[in-house]
Amino acid sequence: MVAAGLTALTTTFVLSGCKDSDPATALGRVKKAGKIVIATDALYPPNEFKQGEHIVGFDVDLGDAIARKLGVKAEFQDVKFESIMPALSEGKYDISLSSFTDTAERESRFDFVTYLSAGTMLLVRKGNPKHLRPDDLSLCGRRVAVEKGTTQEDELTPESAANPNAGSRLKACQKAGRPVPIRLSFDDQAAANVALAKGRADGVLADAPSADYGAKQSAGRFELSGQAYGTALYGIAVPKHHEDLRDAVFKAVKELMKDGSYQGLTDKWGISAGAVREPRINAASG
Repeated sequence: MVAAGLTALTTTFVLSGCKDSDPATALGRVKKAGKIVIATDALYPPNEFKQGEHIVGFDVDLGDAIARKLGVKAEFQDVKFESIMPALSEGKYDISLSSFTDTAERESRFDFVTYLSAGTMLLVRKGNPKHLRPDDLSLCGRRVAVEKGTTQEDELTPESAANPNAGSRLKACQKAGRPVPIRLSFDDQAAANVALAKGRADGVLADAPSADYGAKQSAGRFELSGQAYGTALYGIAVPKHHEDLRDAVFKAVKELMKDGSYQGLTDKWGISAGAVREPRINAASG
């Protein structure tokens, strides 16, 4: 009986080890650890930013609420935006909540649970001295600051085999016979805004929540020009083949929207204009 018991126990451990290493058991590993590790770039207010040493913001509150629905704690890790997806692919984090726009290109590498709607807005110096607008050719030849790895950087980057949909603003200027915008890419949104404040950039393109927050926090130095464009959905990024974790996150977000918790968070952070009624999985693919 002892030998048989040891054999059975060993078999159980072996099977358990195989199961834990299977990507399909991502949710089981999260529950076993008692925490879900979430990557975020904590320099993109009001969604994710630091107050002292603490990471706060709408995405952080939403991540905490999702974790509670899963019966675990949320552990946020501050990661440069452009580094999040490679690190997520390597298994360093369970998911990412970092204002990622859900795009078809990104869906080829990750699954997304959508949770907010946001477009791009143009941030300029007070009074808009150079008369810049996001919906005409006034940005042609101008210095435009963006954060690295964002959809805003994409529209100022030449298209390539890896990103055939890039360069939309460059193409518009070229088609009109105008000089293309000069792209200034920064590691974080705060640095892009500083470039505008110091005159190194003529304008900043950023997601509407962040651009609006930047204008409000600028003590009158910045303002928004024009209206938001390219409205799309933010998504919680989950590695491919982690369907159980993805579906659990989807269910949690859906419950938070249904019970009013989600609306309370969008109101708290002043982004209720981008609130959505229900989440979707990989919405960019239709």
